[in-house]
Amino acid sequence: MAMNPAQRRYIGRMIPVSIAYVAAIFLASSLVPNGSPATPLTVAVALVPGLAVVGFIWAMGSYLFELKDEYLRLLEVRKALIATALTLGVSATWGILEIYTNVPRLAIFWVFPIWCVGLAIGGLVNRLTLGAGGGCP
Repeated sequence: MAMNPAQRRYIGRMIPVSIAYVAAIFLASSLVPNGSPATPLTVAVALVPGLAVVGFIWAMGSYLFELKDEYLRLLEVRKALIATALTLGVSATWGILEIYTNVPRLAIFWVFPIWCVGLAIGGLVNRLTLGAGGGCP
């Protein structure tokens, strides 16, 4: 299936953002040892991967805005709702476990990756319930 213009622009945004994210993680991991004190330099280096995450979110939002096909937009919104429900459910449930038990702490870093897994699950739900997984994202 050929990609529509919105999908091509989405891929064109996500590839450089993904490369920047991986590079920023490697950079931060090599320059800032675990448990380093929070100095202006360590904070600045550690925030760079977060900027790439903002880039991911911007690319996804732009894709939704630019997508002209209402059915494809519906599929993407359903994926996002499923991802958000999963993320909120896991985060809230684990947070309650942290309050009342001695389970290990879940670093807030994991919220966005959990949401991304939720997008994949949302695509699967779309495929199983509607027979379509959506566009390329």
